[in-house]
Amino acid sequence: MTGHVSFIVLVLLGGSDGNPVAPHQSQLEKPLQTFRPYNIAHRGSNGEIPEETAAAYSRAIEEGADFIETDILASKDGHLICFHDVTLDATTDIADRAEFAGRRRTYEVERANVTGWFVVDFTLSELKSLRVKQRYIFRDQQYNWKYKIITFDEFIMIALYADRVVGIYPEMKNPIFINEHVKWSGGNKFEDKFVETLMKYGYKGEYMSEDWLKQPLFIQCYAPTSLIYISNMTKSPKLLLIDDTTVRTQDTNQSYYDITSDDYLKFIRKYVNGIGPWKDTVVPPENNYLRPPTDLVARAHALNLQVHPYTFRNENSFLHFNFHQDPYAEYEYWLSKIGVDGLFTDFTGSLHKYQDWTAPHQMKAKNAEALLYQISYMLKDDGY
Repeated sequence: MTGHVSFIVLVLLGGSDGNPVAPHQSQLEKPLQTFRPYNIAHRGSNGEIPEETAAAYSRAIEEGADFIETDILASKDGHLICFHDVTLDATTDIADRAEFAGRRRTYEVERANVTGWFVVDFTLSELKSLRVKQRYIFRDQQYNWKYKIITFDEFIMIALYADRVVGIYPEMKNPIFINEHVKWSGGNKFEDKFVETLMKYGYKGEYMSEDWLKQPLFIQCYAPTSLIYISNMTKSPKLLLIDDTTVRTQDTNQSYYDITSDDYLKFIRKYVNGIGPWKDTVVPPENNYLRPPTDLVARAHALNLQVHPYTFRNENSFLHFNFHQDPYAEYEYWLSKIGVDGLFTDFTGSLHKYQDWTAPHQMKAKNAEALLYQISYMLKDDGY
């Protein structure tokens, strides 16, 4: 990962209050590709390196990610950090830290009691003292305990210091829970601090605008009211995340079955540019075999909503039997048959290789194979 070591060092040594930076000219000479579905690095290249770390994001950029994705939570003292779980138990060394033994708590999270060491009970300084590990034991363990939790500011700087234009894809994680436990001055909410951070670094503009193409951004959240709340603060594109249809939203207590209805999609499209559904919601499985796909993608596209399903993982334990243990077959199915607009993947390099084989990057004179792929993709999107 030598290509990005310099900016990783800069980010890690610079702290979370570094001066905002803008894309440099050499970066703008290598723009974001927009002619094929987006390769979204889910928590970085976390199939290889512990999730949500500077190294995982650096690796994802090296491997060709269009966007690096992260989950944003808040510390006890109001700093925004990149971390997936509201508890620290699964991916940090918190259990080995005797000084924090008395911090375990039980809180209600999305209508269920959860016990553990909660992010919201620790200051940024305390969180920075922890080290992280790989979530899954069947993945490479050599990077365990080498990396720290990073802040939202540091995450943004990783993208802005890349050697090409790289988009960011942050999630407002558990906003109801965060606003219950973390308070900011002036009556500000988690959502306010989230947007304030993005604007500080110059993220603005509607999808495909000149400003957006310089600093691409998608904002994601499972809570529709949070997306509606920030719609008056920023025109940046937003996606509503969608869980299993039986799960209920954390804010409005609606089932995601209701959320995926035509009426609700027509309502929410006033505030969002797309949806990010769990892939089994789009194509439900039975006994690990895929059943016929739902019409969710077609209905979303009819409303001019993008569809970015999650999460694509290479390991056999995550692949449906239809794909015969071949992650490339899964990519082919979702990109060619289902026709989605982007994929959240733990293995950025695999998706990038697949797309370069099937839809090579455009040059000044378009590659014929890439042009044919574009035409076929547009025809599929129009129902042909």
